[in-house]
Amino acid sequence: MNNASDPKNSAMFADSKPHYELLDGLRGVAALVVIWYHVFEGFATSPVDQRFNHGYLAVDFFFILSGFVVGYAYDDRWKRRTLDLKGFVKRRLIRLHPMVVLGAVLGAVTFCIQGCEQWNGAHVALPVVMLSLLLHLFLIPALPGSMPEVRGNGEMYPLNGPTWSLFFEYIGNLCYALFLRRLPTRWLAAFVGLTGAGLAAFALGNGSGYGHLGVGWSLADYNLPGGLLRLLFAFPMGLLLSRIFRPVAVRGAFWICSLSVIALLCVPYVGDGTEPMWNALYDTFCVVVAFPLLVWLGASGQATDRKTSRICRFLGDISYPVYVIHYPFMYLFYAWLWRDAKIPFAEAWPVAAGLYVGVIVLAWAVLKFYDEPVRRYLTRRFLTRR
Repeated sequence: MNNASDPKNSAMFADSKPHYELLDGLRGVAALVVIWYHVFEGFATSPVDQRFNHGYLAVDFFFILSGFVVGYAYDDRWKRRTLDLKGFVKRRLIRLHPMVVLGAVLGAVTFCIQGCEQWNGAHVALPVVMLSLLLHLFLIPALPGSMPEVRGNGEMYPLNGPTWSLFFEYIGNLCYALFLRRLPTRWLAAFVGLTGAGLAAFALGNGSGYGHLGVGWSLADYNLPGGLLRLLFAFPMGLLLSRIFRPVAVRGAFWICSLSVIALLCVPYVGDGTEPMWNALYDTFCVVVAFPLLVWLGASGQATDRKTSRICRFLGDISYPVYVIHYPFMYLFYAWLWRDAKIPFAEAWPVAAGLYVGVIVLAWAVLKFYDEPVRRYLTRRFLTRR
């Protein structure tokens, strides 16, 4: 595990305890798969025919990781009474919100570059875009069909769609601070079992209409209850794992877990769409069984050489910036891809590859020249004792 006092480690702002470097690396691997998943959304005609189909499950993996890390970092502080609600909220805001702000601004800029147009071509006035930006800055979701929902496709955060998962991340952190941390382990396990059963019922009952768990990005229809179920199982599951965790002996944990994450997130839609239960079973298996197991294995392993350690550190450092900044550029990519007739992948792949690499490079630059300096300043300003 890395020492969190290392000034080269961006996670130093989150807590002062050593942390699991392999989990950092796995978070980065999942974030990179998400980019590729969204690239291929541009070539799909339905959720069934997308080639790299299950990238949306990375959100559940992130929630489990977040619950594990938050429980590990803060549980003992509450017990020692060295942390209160105000201090916890300030720490989480400093960790998460600077990138929320940047993602919103990038979304507004790219929307204006597109000509301030909805998906159907309707023009959106600049003051409305600014209103949408203002709501986004404070993580206030847009109602479907409302004026601030500027893209017209029902997103909670139309300037930067993936922000919806951060909305639920904030809810998860508040739930942890207010009551989850107080639950005895046996009651926490019961809560996880109950929400896991609810999530399975939602998936197998085809709550999404497509037999998948890619829900939560909108306030329309089934998305809000589906998103809450995803959070209320995955985040407490990670917290439970942090409490009962005992390392197991495993060699090559990072590479085994990384390849497993990539494989699980890239599986095509299971079935032909006529029997959505099969894909729902796959989603349920990934979230309820496979992801907790991978987090356990990842937490058990250690980087045995300097190269692997550097890879994990790099992937962990860029994971959050990659996730937050990539989608505004996806909007531009989709606008180019669909400008007349849809451009086939055989012709569009150089642009897609350039976008992929460009997002990674930009994420590193954002980390070094924006995220880390801003968090360092905010930490000195609001957390350092005078």
